[in-house]
Amino acid sequence: MLHNRKAVEAEETAVCTFTSSPSTPPFSSDPSPLQGSPSDESASPSPFPTQPHPADLLHNNISTPASTPINNSPLFHEKALQSSRIETSIKMTDRLSQLSANPHTVISRAENPSSTKMIHSYPPFPNNTSSVQSKDDHTANMESIKLKFKESPTTATTLTMRTTENVIADLQRTTYPSPSRGSGPESMVHVASFPSVEASVKDNDDADDADHGHVETEGDDDDDQAQLAGRPKKITERKRRLNAVAENHVQKLLQNQNKQSRVSPEEEQHQSARWLVNQSENRKIISTPREYQVELFERAKEKNIVAVLDTGSGKTLIAVLLLRHIFAEELECRALGEPKRLSFFLVDSVTLVFQQHAVLKANLDQPMDLFCGDMGCGLWNRESWEKHFNKNMVIVCTAEVLRQCLHHSFLSMEQINLLIFDEAHHAKKDHAYARIIKDFYTKVPKTRRPKIFGMTASPVDAKTDIRKAAAELEAILHCEIATAANPDAFQTQFTTRQEILATYSTLRPQFETALYQQMRSRFKQNKVLTKPLVFAKDASRELGTWCADAIWPFCLGEEESKKLLAKTDRRYYAHASKALPSIDVLEKQKTLLLEAQEIINNHQFEPPDFNPRTWKSRNLSSKVCTLIQYLRGCFERKTNDKAIVFVKQRYTARILAKLFSYDHIRTPHLFVDTLVGTQTGDAGDLNTSFRTQVVTMMQFRKGEINCLFATSVAEEGLDIPDCNLIIRFDLYNTLIQYIQSKGRARHRNSRYVHMVEENNQEHMSSLKEVRLKERILKEFCSTLPDDRKLYGNDIDIETILAKERRNRVYVNPKTGATLNYKVSLLVLANFVDSLPHSDENTQQAEYITTVQNKQFICEVILPEASPVRGAIGRQSTTKAVAKCSAAFEACLLLIKGKYLDDNIIPIYTKQLPAMRNALLAVSKKKEAYNMKTKPAAWSILGLPEELYVTILTLEDHAVLDRPSQPLALLTRSNLPKLPSFMLHFGSGKHSPIKIQTLPSPIKVNENMIKEFTTFTLCIFDDVFSKEYEADASKMPYFLAPISSNTDVERGDINALISWDTLKNIQENQTAWLAKGWETIKPWQTEPDDFFNDKYIVDPFDGSRKLWCHGVTNLYKPLDPVPPNSAPRKGTRKRHINIMEYSCSLWGKARARRTLDVTQRVFKAKLVSLRRNLLDEFDDPAGETSTDCYITLETMKVSPLPTTIVAMSYLFPAIIHRVESYLIALEACDLLHLKIRPDLALEAITKDSDNSGDHDTEKINFQHGMGNNYERLEFLGDCFLKMATSISIYSLHPDNNEERFHINRMLLICNKNLCNNAIRLKLYEYIRSQAFNRRAWYPEGLKLKKGKTATASNSQRLGDKSIADVCEALIGAALETCIESKDMNNAVRAVTELVSSENHNVTTYGEYYKLYKKPQYQVAQATAMQRDLARQVEKKHPYHFKWPRLLRSAFIHPSYPYSYEHVPNYQRLEFLGDSLLDMACVNFLFHNYPTKDPQWLTEHKMAMASNAFLGCLCVALGFHSHLLILNATHQKQLTDYVTEIKECKTQAIEDAVQNGKNPDQYLPNYWINARSPPKCLPDIVEAYIGAIFVDSEYQYAVVEDFFDKHIKWYFEDMSIYDTYANKHPTTFLTNFLQVNMGCMDWTTTTKEIQNVDGSKPTVIAMVVIHDKVVSDASAESSRYAKVAAAKKAMLLLDGLPLPEFRREYNCTCRPGDEDKAIDNSDLHGTPI
Repeated sequence: MLHNRKAVEAEETAVCTFTSSPSTPPFSSDPSPLQGSPSDESASPSPFPTQPHPADLLHNNISTPASTPINNSPLFHEKALQSSRIETSIKMTDRLSQLSANPHTVISRAENPSSTKMIHSYPPFPNNTSSVQSKDDHTANMESIKLKFKESPTTATTLTMRTTENVIADLQRTTYPSPSRGSGPESMVHVASFPSVEASVKDNDDADDADHGHVETEGDDDDDQAQLAGRPKKITERKRRLNAVAENHVQKLLQNQNKQSRVSPEEEQHQSARWLVNQSENRKIISTPREYQVELFERAKEKNIVAVLDTGSGKTLIAVLLLRHIFAEELECRALGEPKRLSFFLVDSVTLVFQQHAVLKANLDQPMDLFCGDMGCGLWNRESWEKHFNKNMVIVCTAEVLRQCLHHSFLSMEQINLLIFDEAHHAKKDHAYARIIKDFYTKVPKTRRPKIFGMTASPVDAKTDIRKAAAELEAILHCEIATAANPDAFQTQFTTRQEILATYSTLRPQFETALYQQMRSRFKQNKVLTKPLVFAKDASRELGTWCADAIWPFCLGEEESKKLLAKTDRRYYAHASKALPSIDVLEKQKTLLLEAQEIINNHQFEPPDFNPRTWKSRNLSSKVCTLIQYLRGCFERKTNDKAIVFVKQRYTARILAKLFSYDHIRTPHLFVDTLVGTQTGDAGDLNTSFRTQVVTMMQFRKGEINCLFATSVAEEGLDIPDCNLIIRFDLYNTLIQYIQSKGRARHRNSRYVHMVEENNQEHMSSLKEVRLKERILKEFCSTLPDDRKLYGNDIDIETILAKERRNRVYVNPKTGATLNYKVSLLVLANFVDSLPHSDENTQQAEYITTVQNKQFICEVILPEASPVRGAIGRQSTTKAVAKCSAAFEACLLLIKGKYLDDNIIPIYTKQLPAMRNALLAVSKKKEAYNMKTKPAAWSILGLPEELYVTILTLEDHAVLDRPSQPLALLTRSNLPKLPSFMLHFGSGKHSPIKIQTLPSPIKVNENMIKEFTTFTLCIFDDVFSKEYEADASKMPYFLAPISSNTDVERGDINALISWDTLKNIQENQTAWLAKGWETIKPWQTEPDDFFNDKYIVDPFDGSRKLWCHGVTNLYKPLDPVPPNSAPRKGTRKRHINIMEYSCSLWGKARARRTLDVTQRVFKAKLVSLRRNLLDEFDDPAGETSTDCYITLETMKVSPLPTTIVAMSYLFPAIIHRVESYLIALEACDLLHLKIRPDLALEAITKDSDNSGDHDTEKINFQHGMGNNYERLEFLGDCFLKMATSISIYSLHPDNNEERFHINRMLLICNKNLCNNAIRLKLYEYIRSQAFNRRAWYPEGLKLKKGKTATASNSQRLGDKSIADVCEALIGAALETCIESKDMNNAVRAVTELVSSENHNVTTYGEYYKLYKKPQYQVAQATAMQRDLARQVEKKHPYHFKWPRLLRSAFIHPSYPYSYEHVPNYQRLEFLGDSLLDMACVNFLFHNYPTKDPQWLTEHKMAMASNAFLGCLCVALGFHSHLLILNATHQKQLTDYVTEIKECKTQAIEDAVQNGKNPDQYLPNYWINARSPPKCLPDIVEAYIGAIFVDSEYQYAVVEDFFDKHIKWYFEDMSIYDTYANKHPTTFLTNFLQVNMGCMDWTTTTKEIQNVDGSKPTVIAMVVIHDKVVSDASAESSRYAKVAAAKKAMLLLDGLPLPEFRREYNCTCRPGDEDKAIDNSDLHGTPI
């Protein structure tokens, strides 16, 4: 079971890689500084002074961390391999495969070795002996990896699943691996910082050669803020003080209370007792070993043995005990440095691989795996097996798998420490068991051979001499056979078996039915119908004519006919190596098959004939009639009996099952099915899957099926429930078949029926032979030496104690309480039951008995929670007395330690579940965290051979007031489809940016790459004043112009790009680079027309860019600057004349230059340099003029067309948003989620310091970031609650409501989400900073000129913000698939983020697979329960398949379980509550898309309130079905029903008075009624939970209930606008924090334990500045808090602020929000 699995947890503090298979551990064991080391676990020392007893192995769970290093891909450059950690992006695997062949491809890394870069990596490659792969090998690997990802959407979770214990351990930590609290950058968690670019190059003002002066960028604002050091936390000290205040107050309350008589235990305690009983029946097999099992285990430790024990006698338990012993020895050996060794549990069939693995998994806590030939093991290589060898302690597999591994030297026999052979009798001749021993075991020196343990019911499986077969088995397996001295000794506890000889009349000879004759005459040459023809002929004698003909519908049905046709094709083409016969032959055979099908379809089959009075039939054989007689007799009345009918052939099983489906053959209480093997059979054969086998056996175990027609598969291995009746319809062939099938009759008073034909000597001979050999086997066992025998089971304890007169007695001198041998067992059991324990495991003492000198000595071992760990009894002559002696000694030790009081009663009361009162709120303090600045896609560098094209288009060109031209963004990897987004241009002008990624790449050559590089760097230089070194291999992306007149939708990719423009710019830049731009003087040489619509750059003032409108003849260079010209700013403003106005040289440089006074003057317009176009803005009134007149001698005419420049000015905002999308999608890839880019970005966007505080004004709001995570967090929070509720309910349906709440709280609390997010390093992806004009530039390029452009790679985040982002991602995953209503994406998100075995599913459909229907649900419903279902169906049109489930929804906790044996509604109410919340939130979220989370929360409060649900319960009439036995609750219920009906009547009257129809009354009439009894809303929620479970988890039924009964009340949400403010806790919060400005207050709870077992009382206290203002008590913390808040408001309402401050010494001031210590950050209702 999932909840019993023990996982070894490592401190995963680094982001891990994806794995190529779910079984691969997701974390590396590489001890890098960024990864925590696994913590070692060791077994606790023995409490006894003597040598450790072997039975200690049952209790010391020894585990070792299991991790697998990440494989090094040869794809990565050697330097890239030095990166500290690699992330994975599935989307980039295609790109890698394309880059793999390019020798220039590298992954960028930081120039500084101390800095690390987060880059994407890929699924690990298989290990290879060489680190170099050929191109073909690598390509094949990449294709394999991509195929795996395409075929396996369900990938292993990023974080290792944790057990509940590990989750609790993480939550209880005072600190968690998180960012350091220092102030410097080195103190942060450094994971993904990109390298800084080179420092800016500045020209020296005073240098003689400073001709160009200082290069200045466009007026950058100093908006980078230094990170402040985190303040030390004081929350722990504050909590301690708060706890002390609360504890003192509680003690005073208790002292003032009058003594009251204890109430009787609640019904819940009775349920808990029943739960323990149910759990004890389903406990692990290792918890209660029988004496002979322990003895045989001791024997197996010393030597190789084959245990010959009957079916069902617990051979597997002995193997489990032995494995634990071997594990302990192996771990000790490893600690001493010895080589690792592995255990193998070998089985003979694929079915048993899964079954035995499940048994071991449930009983051992070491890593293990399972393999069989169907899994492709034969194709694995040495590296794969080395990985499994290093990871596991035991492997369950078919023997052939191990044999092949040994043959291929993947493993050696010396690497194995234990071989377990299941069904060891197969070890003969050339069976894989025998070959493993002969070929490998015997070749190894004896000192290095593994231990061998075999298990079988008989050493013989064929007709041979028993003694000889046993001797051969011992010789082959190098074992000694060991068994019980009396083979029946261990069977006495199972059954009193009666063997019956059922004789049926002599069968008639074989004959041919009319249908058979017809089929044989037409189709006897058809090979695929040979077997059905042979069976039909034989069945005419064995089964009768009806059965002989009944085979044909099975063989020639619709599905089987398709198989036959396919088989015919295979037979025909099997001659491919020979000359194929004519195709006409194939067509003829297929035509014959279709003809055969037509014959069967048209044939009139007569029904089976049977006369129950004479037990005769016309068309059934006497053998079948005898079977009918036995089964009808057994199942004539309702019974719990179970039967298995063994047959030889699948055909027989299928036909008999069909026969007993006829009403006149079966009885109303007989339910049949078949159980056959999983091997593929011939046409018409009934084969099945292993899963179907398991389902059939589950139904058989539950009684849904009570008779199986089974082949030999039911004889051996499969875990089949005990049966009352075993019928050998077809007799056994061997002794082992007889023994194994007889072993299935393990129920008391069971019957084993041999069906034999009258006067059939062969049948009688078989019967005599097996009985003779059984006797010989017993004799053989009895003649074994004493050291190979086992002594029998316990005999009657009463008889033993009557004879033992010398047993000791203890009498307490004070009370006279007596402890004797017999009562000591009960006393010790009660003590163990009182110890703290979880609901998942039943505590009990373990008794281990050994033999010394023909005397029995017993040791009792108590659970780890016990202060006394065990005791050893005295030597005794019987096991029963030895057991009592050990218990007696243990009780004496407990009395001595005062753990049993003077009345010999345990001093402990039953402990409440762990973490039930844990403080799981997170701190509001902010810490420094790393932040990704660039997407990983930019990290793939090198010279590309192909590039992907993404076209960036401004859809509305009019907003720019000038033409623009689309740009192409060229990337090495194909970008995902990204949504368009809006750019804002002031004065209400805005336009979407369309992002269109083309699916196919363009092939590029060296010249093309050079042109792209030149064009891109020209834009950065001319438009943004950043001159970078031209290194194409380091360019993260390239830009290219798109032809204006090209149809993007239809055009060829190459035709889209304006190659002429690229060529022109390349030539221009090459010329400038060779001669210098100042030597090329277009202002002198070019004609006037050349300057129309040109882009002008001032090389000496980076903030000065201009649009040139052409030459003007109105002015000369020395003319004064015209009025209304754009003013010059800074120290270089010279307005002497136009020429000086145009020159930006510094003084000294200007003095050395002589300018041409005759040059032309140009009319120009200054370019606006606004960058953050993502934010709406308004142009300031009276905008400064931008017109001017200039000369061009000191300026550069850019070769860039102005249409491209216009688009380039939009590029910073565009690339910032694109990079944000990509980083958001990387976060989704990390969690294996497919989320829409816009929703992904919204989920990680935190646009203010207090995002998440919905009811407060935004602090330090970041403009232009788009929607923040708040709404998605609201949605995700609700889905998280629902998903975890469903999972926990499914895994633990028998847990009580309290345990449900606690387990859910452990998963959904902010502390757990934050911890997991830190382990995932999810904080790096959070976007908390708006567009920064310094941050958008590409990184990794060498900056030659211009200011250094670096982006801040850190941010300050609170723990709650990180947890909120987790919930927002869940909401985004859900919203992505909202149209299809597919929840798989969101389910996966929950699994990734809660990281717990209590939610380990990746698709919604897996929830129901986890659910095992409890017995109460599937039991037969009574007439009363069925009538309830009919009545409720009239109120809501849902038909219950399980009426008892519905009954549970209407049973109050006060109603005794014993009345109907149905639990109360609390479990279903827990489930229904979360389902209803989800329906309400869905309604609000999608119907009010513009409402903020505060509004949504307040209005959801009305929809899910107890007040409304109580009203709804009465409106539906559900209250009338409630079963309750509590007079007080009954009176409250009656009063409320009367009042709410009066409120509705009044609302109807008000509507009529206002001139409306009576049905137009206000739906909020329920607000004016009193609070309903809690049982009424509980019923509604429980009913929703019931229909959900009954429908097999169809969420649509919940939505249907919401639409039919709830939606009407809330179609106008405005009438509930003030509802939330009336809630006491909300009102108190607003009053204290808003009105009084007080932050140092909280509502805390304490429980008062009741030692008599009654439900504890919860006391809630409102504490303001360490002073308790009010208190209230209730059964739950929710109601206690509400009552305490009401009391507090009665005291505080109307209190003036100064008086409040004096009364409570309140000195809170604005900014003290971090002092608030309430539990607002704790999700879920505390218990």
